[in-house]
Amino acid sequence: MTVRIGINPLTWTNDDLPELGAHIPLETCLSEARQAGYTGIELGNKFPRKAELLKPVLAPSGLQIASGWYSGRLLERSVEEEKKAVEDHRALLAAMGCKAMVFAEVSRCIHGDRGKPLSQRPVLADGEWPRFGERMTDIARHLAKSGLALAYHHHMGTVVQTEAEIDKLMAVTGDEVGLLLDTGHLTYAGGDPVRVARKHGKRIRHVHTKDVRREVLDQALKEDWSFLDAVLAGVFTVPGDGAIDYRPVMAALADVHYAGWIVVEAEQDPEKAHPLTYARKGFDYLAKCVDQAGLKRVS
Repeated sequence: MTVRIGINPLTWTNDDLPELGAHIPLETCLSEARQAGYTGIELGNKFPRKAELLKPVLAPSGLQIASGWYSGRLLERSVEEEKKAVEDHRALLAAMGCKAMVFAEVSRCIHGDRGKPLSQRPVLADGEWPRFGERMTDIARHLAKSGLALAYHHHMGTVVQTEAEIDKLMAVTGDEVGLLLDTGHLTYAGGDPVRVARKHGKRIRHVHTKDVRREVLDQALKEDWSFLDAVLAGVFTVPGDGAIDYRPVMAALADVHYAGWIVVEAEQDPEKAHPLTYARKGFDYLAKCVDQAGLKRVS
């Protein structure tokens, strides 16, 4: 059982706010990610979406594709419609040798709208959960046929944001539906990453590690900021630069025998947070925590 440490390109360029890092070439992102020590990277908006085009772009860095975000809309469309919508992304991840797909339900979401505070985010009615779970399980079974685990990404501003909602999702879905544990989003939502890791450890298929700047988070919660306003104010940073202690988080993952990618993902303005500097800082700290927890790390 091994883990690999990867990074998300959000350190260099932002998908939700494309103006952040728009000037940074993809080649710089890839080469600096490797310089910082990472062996893999997730997809971002500058990546080619065909395997035959993506593989030669990746080759000079030696990086692997760890996974890539998919925006699901199972509350709005049928399972068959979702299967058609996900096909290109599924095919790309499968061709790149990925083992998990990052899946987030974005129906009714507000995380990309700077005009809406997080208090206005969507909440599922009790009666909506069973059908949502059935559809999610169907999609997970479909992805499993090509060797991809569905790793559900709980996310601020969406219908699965809180620890209680993660619990509900796990309860109404089959074991085929895996969990993406995101330490930053869970902390923002008032949850406990260690508790969730221990509670749902057998379902964790992918891990995102971003830290939070406590003073910014406290202000964002007090003043009910939008998600993007909080990002622009610097609510997130890399592991080791914020308020989250990753030693117990990694220890919990070791205890539940987690195997897979552990990805540094920290939305920041690259003009304020020098990408290579923060990428190195996140890798060095996280690698120490991983090694101390006894997780077998592939470098």
